[in-house]
Amino acid sequence: MSQNRQAQLRLAVLIILFSDMRFSFDLTEGRQSPTPSPSSSTPKSELEWFPLQNHPLFSSATATPAAALDTSGRKPPNLMAWDGASRLYIWDLKKKCLHRLSIRLGEPDPSSILAASPSKVLQAETPVSFEVSKISINKNGSAMLLAGTEGLCVMYLYGRSSLAQNTIICRTASLGSEIYFQRNDLIRILQICWHPYSDTHLGILSSDSVFRIFDLSTDIGQPEQEYYLQPVEYGSSRNAAAICPVDFSFGGEHLWDKFSVFILFSDGSTYIICPVVPFASLYKWESILELYNDAHTFGLKSADSKAVSNSNMAISWLEATFPELVHQDGGGGQLHFVRAQPFVHMDASVSLQGPLHNMCDGVTEDSDVQKGTCEGRAVSFHYNLVGKDTILVIARSDGQLQLDALADEIQPVWTMGSAPRLCFTSSDKIAGVAMICESFLSSPTVLKLDQTPYSTAWLGQPPPLLRLAIVDLALPIESSSLIGMISDPLLPERTFCIHAGGIDSIVLHFLPFTNHSTGKEEPIRTPSVNSVLSTCPGDSSSPSPLHGFLALSDSYGSSWIVGLTSSNDCIVLQMETWNVLLTDAFDKIQENLTTNEKTSTKQTGSNTIISKELLSGPKAVLLPPSAPNLRSVTADSIEGRSMLHQYFKLFHENYVEYAHKVHFELQRHAPQLKNIIDGEHSRLHKMQQKLLEIETNQEKLEDRVDRAVKIHSSLEERLKSLRSLPGLQKNPLSKAEREFKMELDKFTGLELDALHSSIEALSARTKRYTHSLQADSPTQRTQRLVRRGNRVPDDGVSELKSLLEKLSLINSENSKKVKLVESALKTREITD
Repeated sequence: MSQNRQAQLRLAVLIILFSDMRFSFDLTEGRQSPTPSPSSSTPKSELEWFPLQNHPLFSSATATPAAALDTSGRKPPNLMAWDGASRLYIWDLKKKCLHRLSIRLGEPDPSSILAASPSKVLQAETPVSFEVSKISINKNGSAMLLAGTEGLCVMYLYGRSSLAQNTIICRTASLGSEIYFQRNDLIRILQICWHPYSDTHLGILSSDSVFRIFDLSTDIGQPEQEYYLQPVEYGSSRNAAAICPVDFSFGGEHLWDKFSVFILFSDGSTYIICPVVPFASLYKWESILELYNDAHTFGLKSADSKAVSNSNMAISWLEATFPELVHQDGGGGQLHFVRAQPFVHMDASVSLQGPLHNMCDGVTEDSDVQKGTCEGRAVSFHYNLVGKDTILVIARSDGQLQLDALADEIQPVWTMGSAPRLCFTSSDKIAGVAMICESFLSSPTVLKLDQTPYSTAWLGQPPPLLRLAIVDLALPIESSSLIGMISDPLLPERTFCIHAGGIDSIVLHFLPFTNHSTGKEEPIRTPSVNSVLSTCPGDSSSPSPLHGFLALSDSYGSSWIVGLTSSNDCIVLQMETWNVLLTDAFDKIQENLTTNEKTSTKQTGSNTIISKELLSGPKAVLLPPSAPNLRSVTADSIEGRSMLHQYFKLFHENYVEYAHKVHFELQRHAPQLKNIIDGEHSRLHKMQQKLLEIETNQEKLEDRVDRAVKIHSSLEERLKSLRSLPGLQKNPLSKAEREFKMELDKFTGLELDALHSSIEALSARTKRYTHSLQADSPTQRTQRLVRRGNRVPDDGVSELKSLLEKLSLINSENSKKVKLVESALKTREITD
C-alpha cells in the first residue's frame, strides 16, 4: 500500500473520531474538554417533522395544571427560550427537565414552523429543588438560566449523554445562594437578565436596592460588581415608593447606551447608571472609537469648565478600559472587536443620574399634556432602540403604558470624593468592585426639538424625556400587575405587551430624531394598539393564560409569535412585518390623490376629456381687407378663380384641419372613456353590494338596539333598587381621604418585607428568651434572687397583676375601636 493511501486512511479515521466528539467550554474552570455530541444519539433519518403547534410534546398527556406555577411575582412567567437560530427550549414543570426542539422557520410553507420529533431531554445533574418560573439563554447558546422565587441556577447545555434515549445530563450550578436564598434572608430578586455584550455575565436587581453583576467564568457565588442605589439624598423627605426598585434593563448599541443601565422605581421614576462594563466583555471597535472622538470634539473643546472635566474623566476611563485607543493612536488598524479591561476610578463612584424629567418645547412634566393620567405604581420596564431613538416604556399597575423617548444623549457621570471598594487578585488586577451610587438633584433642562443633541453635552445633567403617548390596555384590576414587554426582532417600532388578558401589539408612528431629520415639523402621532391574542379568564372559548412567549424571525423577513399556555398548548401566529408602517403612508398618498382629483374636477368641471380648443370650435374665416367684392367678380375670370382658390385654402386650413383634430381626439379618448365607464360601473356594483350589506345588517342593528333598550330598562330598575339602600345616605370620601387611600394603595406590598423581618426577629428573640427560662430550674432562680437580695414582695406582685388586667382591658377596647374604624372605611369605600 502506498504512503498516500495510508495518509488518506489515517485522515479518514481522524475525521470519523472527531465527528462524534465536540468541544464544550467550561465556564467555571475556563478550559475545553471533549464531550460526546448530544445530537449523535438520534439519526436525522429517524426524525419526524411536525408543525410546532401539533408536536407530540404539546399534548394533553403532558399537560400541567395552571395552579402548579407560582405567578405571585410582578412579571408573567416565561418557560420558553430561543437561541436565535434553530433550537427552541421548553421547561417541563411536571418532570422538571428541559426539552430542546430543532425547528425550521418558514419551511416549506412561509407561514409555518416545523419541529423535529422526538425532542432532546436535558436533565440537570443535581435535581432542581425550586419551582422554575423563567428561563433565559445566553448569547452563544451554551448556558440556560433557571429562575424562580425560591432559587436560581445555571444549566450548561453541552453535557454528557445518558443511558436513556434522547436524554442529556447537564451540569448545574447555583447562583448567589448565599446572598439571596438564605433561610432568614428576605431579599427578593426583582429582575435578572444576561448582559448583551458578554456570554458569562448576569445582571440581577434585588429588593435591597442593590444591582449586582455576576461573572460565571470566575466566581458564581460572589458578584463581580455591586452598585448600591440611593435615589434620595441624605436628609431629603421622599415617600417610601421612591426608594423601592422594580425593574431594570441594559442599554443598546447607540453611543453611551451600551454602557448604561436603566433602573425603574415604584413611583415611576427612571434613573441611569453609566458607565457599567462587565470585565472582559466584547465591543465593536468602531463604536468605541466613535465615543472617543466624540469626547474630544464636543467635550474638550467646550467653553464650560465642567464639561471639560467630565469629558477628561470619560477619556481617561476609555483609554484605561480599552488600551487599544492609546497603543494605536486611535487608528484602529485591523481591529473589529475589543475586550474591556478591569478599571475603576479610585476616587470617584458612578453617579445615579435622574430622575429623568419630561421636557419638550418648554413644557415641564407638571403640565397635563406631559404628566398624563398615570396613577398606579410602576411594575415593569422595557428599553427599545429604534435607529437613533431610545424608547422607554413603563407599565403601571392600573394597566397603562407610558411611552417616552430620550431627547438628548447619555453621557457618563461620576461623583467625586466617593471612593469605591475594590478587590484585587494576586497579580494586582481588579477582581471585584462595590460602590454607592448617589443621585444629585439638578434643575430640569428645557430642550427644544430644533436644538442639536449636543447643546447640553458633558454638563453632567440627566437627559430629558419626550412624552410620546400613554396607552391604556383596559386590563382587569386583579391581573393588571402582571405585565411583560418584548420588542419585535424585525420591526423595532413594534412592542408586544404580554399580560393576563393576552398579547397586544403597540406600533410607534412618530420618532423624534427620525421625523426631525427630514426637516418637517410633524405633530406627535399616537401609536396604534391592536390585540394579537386574547386569553381572558372569563371567556371559555379563549385559551388558557400564557406560561411562555417568544417572538421569532428569519432572514427572509418573516415573523412569528409562539406562545405556551398553562394547559400545555402551543400557539403559533404569523405576524405582518413590512406592511405595518406602510399603511399610514398609503393613507396619506390616497388622501393627496383624492384632494388633487377634487381640485382638478372643480377647475375643469365635466369637460376634462376633450381639449378646450376643440370645444371652442373652428376659427372664424378672416378675409383680407383688400379683397374685392364677390358680386363684381365673375367666376370665369382670373380674379374669380384666384378668389375661389383663396377661399378654398382658408376653408381647408380651418374646417378640414379641425375635423381631423376632432377625429383624432375621439379615437384617442375612446379607451379612456371606456375605462371611466367601466370604473363607474364597478363603483355602482360595489355601492349596490354595500347597500345589500346595510340592508342585511339593518335587522341585526335593530335587534341590538332592542337588546340595548331592554338592558337599559333593567339597569334603570337596578338603579331604583340601589337608591333605596341605606349606604347612599352616607357621605363619600373627601379629597384628603382619597389621596390617603391612593398612598396606601401605592405602599401595598412595599413594606411587608420589613414587617415580616421584624416579626421574625421578635419571634427569634422570644424563642431564645423562653429557652433560657426553661433551662433554669425554679430553685436556681430563687437562689439567684436570694443571693442578689432582689426578692419581690407580695404587694408588688399584686400590683403587677392589676396593671396587667388594666392593660388587657385597654387592649380589648382599642381592638374594638380598630374594628369599628375598619368597618367604617369599608362602608365608605363601597359608597365611593
